[in-house]
Amino acid sequence: MKNTLIKVENLSKQYRLGVVGTGTMRDDLIRWWSTIRGKENPLLKLGETNDRTSSGSSDYVWSLRDLNFEVNQGDILGVIGRNGAGKSTLLKVLSRITSPTKGSIKINGRVASLLEVGTGFHPELTGRENVYLNGAILGMRKAEIARKMDEIIAFSSVERYIDTPVKRYSSGMYVRLAFAVAAHLDPEILILDEVLAVGDAEFQNKCLGKIKSISENDGKTILFVSHNMGSVQNLCTRGILLNNGQLAFDGKAKEAVQEYVSQSVNFKLDSFVEITKEHRVGGTFREVDILSVGFLEGFAFNQYATVDDLSLELTLFGNQSIDNFRIAFGIYTIQEDGCAAHFSNPTLNIKKGEEKKIKLTIRNHQLAKGQYYFNFAIGKGNEETGVREFDIVMKTLFFEISFSDKEHQKGIALWDRQGWGTVNLQDVELD
Repeated sequence: MKNTLIKVENLSKQYRLGVVGTGTMRDDLIRWWSTIRGKENPLLKLGETNDRTSSGSSDYVWSLRDLNFEVNQGDILGVIGRNGAGKSTLLKVLSRITSPTKGSIKINGRVASLLEVGTGFHPELTGRENVYLNGAILGMRKAEIARKMDEIIAFSSVERYIDTPVKRYSSGMYVRLAFAVAAHLDPEILILDEVLAVGDAEFQNKCLGKIKSISENDGKTILFVSHNMGSVQNLCTRGILLNNGQLAFDGKAKEAVQEYVSQSVNFKLDSFVEITKEHRVGGTFREVDILSVGFLEGFAFNQYATVDDLSLELTLFGNQSIDNFRIAFGIYTIQEDGCAAHFSNPTLNIKKGEEKKIKLTIRNHQLAKGQYYFNFAIGKGNEETGVREFDIVMKTLFFEISFSDKEHQKGIALWDRQGWGTVNLQDVELD
């Protein structure tokens, strides 16, 4: 039977815009009188959803609204969502930095929080003294902390500065020592809020390995907030998605990431895309326009195998005559990580008023299974003259590498210019 360490029931947090603290004395008296009579605070009836994209008429907003979930021992829970979704507020409530407006939180175990660079550090104390301070806050004895000291210093790689006041540390040194303290002082629950973004790549990998180790080997429970979807998907066992302070998804980490990405980038599996201003980056006049992009052939829903060629067609229009330009394109994962970039060779020419179709075939792409999209650019230049970009279009032609080879594609619907049809690939000649 799983041991539940965190249980969140009907959790809500309300803030008043433009006010630091609880507000006016009148509001405090209203809250107090309501509590004495066992009534709900009438001010809670005010307020709007915390949607940062729209204006509202109320001074009260719900940063969190009616959250319910549980976290078991050994879970690595990824908390994801857009900026302003309520992730940091949730972690602050769980860390007891702020109290909930409604609902309850039951926590069984010691909690170590690393919510931002320098949280819990006293700037006038040295690094070593801050290690003792943080351990004492967690309820550890001085002897226990001393036993861990060498291990913490070695992990943080700030040995030379450990007896220097931390106010003289860089942000990277801060987060190195803060993470080392949080990870090594034996908390049952470790809460991390986007802190690893400060460290360098080597230290980030070191931290991610440590997080996985203390969860799998020591049974620690981790709550991890990050905008790096690759880290969430690879590290976390579960994921919750917050949207405007409400729980939009709770399930496996990979599924939570897919749900978040589908909402964020509007993943559209269109095999042909007419370019509009929503795709385009740059000014209003362009020497050459990209009118459309599309797949020449493929499977239903733009699904391909790892061994398939990707055949594309671009339609260009010359607003003026241009010689010796190139088409550049990049392939990006759905998490917006670049994984391939190419330039057309040889160069291209177009006349003013001419519409030209360009066919591109990408062979041996070596893309792993996953979801991707294309960015395209047209330009000319070299290292001496610099680059002139005529047109740039972003996030077009979403597709998925779904199969390891053609044998896995049997029974998938084929797409062509004539329409849709379901075929068995044993009856189709595949060159």
